[in-house]
Amino acid sequence: MQSHARRTRRDTTPAERALWRLLRDDALGLRFRRQHPVPPYIADFACLPARLVVEIDGWTHTDPAADAARDVAPAVKGWRVLRFTNTDVLENASGVAEAIRQALVMRLAGTPPP
Repeated sequence: MQSHARRTRRDTTPAERALWRLLRDDALGLRFRRQHPVPPYIADFACLPARLVVEIDGWTHTDPAADAARDVAPAVKGWRVLRFTNTDVLENASGVAEAIRQALVMRLAGTPPP
């Protein structure tokens, strides 16, 4: 799993690169990791202290039911998963960053997700 995570960190999409510029260096107040294993999957981005996963869904994510099913395993382990499309990130990066910031605040305050 770790070698796959390393490979995906190296082969990032334009949307992942754009979002990483907004998340890196604790820009939202907490550290995020790229392509971090959250078994049984590898999360695009993960904030360990807040147990928050951020997924960027590209053209391969055409089945919302499959994505919802995929989110169950991390949720059972206490993780919250936020999903954004490539288009969301590339066309509204500041809005995506704000949604992530709000989720971080809620997670740290112990507020359940909407």
